[in-house]
Amino acid sequence: MPRFLFKLLALALLLGGLAAAAVAWLPLPLASSPLDFHIERGSSLKSVARQVNEAGVGAPPLALELLGRLTGSAAMIKAGSYEVHKGVTLWTLLAKLTRGDTSQGELAVIEGWTFRQLREKLDANPDLRHDTAGLSNAELLRRLEIPDAHPEGLFLPDTYLFDKRSSDLDLLKRAHRAMQARLAEEWAVRAPGLPYKSPYEALIMASIVEKETGRAEDRPMVAAVFVNRLRRGMLLQTDPSVIYGMGESYAGNIRRRDLLADTPYNTYTRPGLTPTPIALPGVAALRAALHPAASEALYFVARGDGSSQFSATLDEHNQAVNRYILKRAPQTP
Repeated sequence: MPRFLFKLLALALLLGGLAAAAVAWLPLPLASSPLDFHIERGSSLKSVARQVNEAGVGAPPLALELLGRLTGSAAMIKAGSYEVHKGVTLWTLLAKLTRGDTSQGELAVIEGWTFRQLREKLDANPDLRHDTAGLSNAELLRRLEIPDAHPEGLFLPDTYLFDKRSSDLDLLKRAHRAMQARLAEEWAVRAPGLPYKSPYEALIMASIVEKETGRAEDRPMVAAVFVNRLRRGMLLQTDPSVIYGMGESYAGNIRRRDLLADTPYNTYTRPGLTPTPIALPGVAALRAALHPAASEALYFVARGDGSSQFSATLDEHNQAVNRYILKRAPQTP
């Protein structure tokens, strides 16, 4: 290459670099503020510059690409979702991309939710990509590669942070892995002599304990009542299981005829545990189910303040019902 052409090329590169550096300090126009965009995994610097520009960040793709190469940042940009605000410059944008300063969404999964409620919250979350929309529960489990036939109880309640626009399937995978891990941990150190044949049966019990407990400190005693009943072959007689079996027909109150209507989840008509969990149990409920209190209690009744009165005999229980339920009931004129 002739020397003058080489010098001309070097001068052009220098001027281009200076121009990029000068532009890099100017605020970029944004289509909105704040503005969200997503960088796909495995994107080249050229692709990153294009994705940012197409999302509404007025960063000239060539300028961002050139600045990335001049600063050696081309291989340091991290995939994920980002949020930028009015006043952002090429320098601050590039720094955010190389730090991986991603924006995150949040979903709190609450103890005692049913899987149906979890799906409703997933569908309503604006920061997730809704890949589960329209899937049946069976198809969803297949997509998650979960061999169980029923999804209830398989996902651990917790607060989950995630990259915006990530898939709701990914969040469910995390919640399932978390539940499997916690259940395995608690099962490994379970109290001896429990009437469960498998960790799944312990999960079922934990879901019942979760739905029956008004105060956290009562969980081990609630678990003790149901464990004692299982050991003696007594019916569990737990209202939340009946309500779960009623499905969408439950209108907020449970009547005597509901207690007598036989379903697979009616623990007034069928012995033993329900066929599946009836809710998403939290860690404390898992622990209570696998470490119930040392007690002979077979009955409990709500005191009306969130706590429960526990009794070892039917006579004691009837007295408690009279004290906490009958005296509280409105009198018929």
